[in-house]
Amino acid sequence: MEKLIKELAKMPGIGRKTAERLAYYILRLPAQEARELSSAIEELKKNGRNCLRCFGIAVDEICHICADPKRDNTVICVVEEHKDLFSIERTGHYKGVYHVLLGHISPLDNVHPEDLTIERLIERTKNGTVKEVILATNLNVEGDTTASYIQKRLSALGRRDIKITRPARGIPQGSYLEYLSGAVLANAIDARTTF
Repeated sequence: MEKLIKELAKMPGIGRKTAERLAYYILRLPAQEARELSSAIEELKKNGRNCLRCFGIAVDEICHICADPKRDNTVICVVEEHKDLFSIERTGHYKGVYHVLLGHISPLDNVHPEDLTIERLIERTKNGTVKEVILATNLNVEGDTTASYIQKRLSALGRRDIKITRPARGIPQGSYLEYLSGAVLANAIDARTTF
């Protein structure tokens, strides 16, 4: 039990007390449900990978969002992490495609532009079909720095037909997309502004 509590407590946002509650919950699960939980974790670790196009979570080479012919491939929403993509998807409001950076620029943490998927984003915009790039990075210093860097890189391409936008600043400064309500996030996406 102690080993399970220690492992659960390693998760982001999970302290000792929450880890204990989760461990006791798992202990009380019927054996079949516990096996299903274990199987789901094992399957994700075994089969989950980054989509070759957007770097979202995929089982195949291309994720279900990139493979969906109903999605608008002319609009790319750039997010820092997978969890941000899922937060926007939960709104059911956004119909374009994504690009996951797998982090943000943070020189203090030794994370530089070349450590992210920014170059692949730039390549995606060179095909002439992209009309808008939404820079939906977190609204904090690192997110703003990352968005500014990407905006400069995209502007340097000289393509005036690409609109570069940010979600509206109705989202409180210092917020993380994963914690926002669906309504707030949907409104911010709708009211996005030119960068």
